[in-house]
Amino acid sequence: MSDTEDNDNSPPPSLVRSDTSPIIQKKAARVSIPLPTHSNPVSDHEDDPGDDDDGFEVDDPEILADLPDDTDEIDLVHLRLKTISNLGLQRFGPTLKRLCLRQNHIKILDPEVTRALVNLAELDMYDNKIKELGEALDPLVNVTTLDLSFNLLRAIPPGLRHLQKLKTVYFVQDRISKISELESLGATLTSLELGGNKIRGIEGLDALVNLEELWLGKNKITRLENLGNLKRLRLLSMQSNRVMKLENLEELENLEEIYLSHNGVPRIEGFEKNTKLRVIDVGNNQIPRIENVSHLHNLEELWANDNKIPDLKDLESQLSKHENLETIYLEGNPCQKAVGVNYRRKVMLALPQVKQIDATYGLSSSL
Repeated sequence: MSDTEDNDNSPPPSLVRSDTSPIIQKKAARVSIPLPTHSNPVSDHEDDPGDDDDGFEVDDPEILADLPDDTDEIDLVHLRLKTISNLGLQRFGPTLKRLCLRQNHIKILDPEVTRALVNLAELDMYDNKIKELGEALDPLVNVTTLDLSFNLLRAIPPGLRHLQKLKTVYFVQDRISKISELESLGATLTSLELGGNKIRGIEGLDALVNLEELWLGKNKITRLENLGNLKRLRLLSMQSNRVMKLENLEELENLEEIYLSHNGVPRIEGFEKNTKLRVIDVGNNQIPRIENVSHLHNLEELWANDNKIPDLKDLESQLSKHENLETIYLEGNPCQKAVGVNYRRKVMLALPQVKQIDATYGLSSSL
């Protein structure tokens, strides 16, 4: 399972090395400077007027002085940097491919610096204080991966139109209320992450004909709509929204994974054309029965926990012929309490091919 109720649209795995000592390798470097013992290791992701007076910052070019000019990766993580203007990053412009500036206090990206980073492919600005980007993105025409999660952005930056090689972009837990500024990325963008924002409607995606992953969890979306052009979409995450019906999915014939837990869905339906589905998550909804999945023979995982399913009578007719089905979650339904201690045994008898029921794996040896 790729996400859970409290971990939906979590930020991408850290690109920072796990150790804390300074590292200087042949062409990659991480700079780590000891912080005062009273420092807070993680930004609170809010404007803090007193933050500028915390008495500790590093923006001296000497921290990069020992790096060779042909360094291609630089990590400057959790240094309370407020600006990149004085770091001398321009020196690495011809070779720098990856720049990680996670967990700093940066409010503005200096376009004079980014203009020199002509070959940058990956820019990680996770957990800073950026409200807008101005022209900073304009020169970064070779960037393929951009992470602006946990900042203070209220809109998707218009500068994305210059990133004609962009494949993956993260805007987790910003303050974005509308999907826009993506029209120019249709040829390249394959993964879009907008979880944890203030989005109320699915829109502005028509041009993204090559999109394979769309993450929209923890927003305020009420309808599945405007998805018809996403013919290559393989994964759709809509957890923790306000969706009331499974609809408008018929054009997504390549869909393999759909995550819809913690919504208000009253019925499993609308999957008639989605025959490639491997994972369905409809946990924590209002569903009263397992139905309309008998044709989904590629199904490997079905998560229907914490719904209103009263009994297990539909399991065999709907799922017994699904040879690839390995995992099913039904805990938290009335059927679990109704069957009592024989709950898992009855599920296993109906679906002998299943290897995992709820959190219990390897059932054949335990029954």
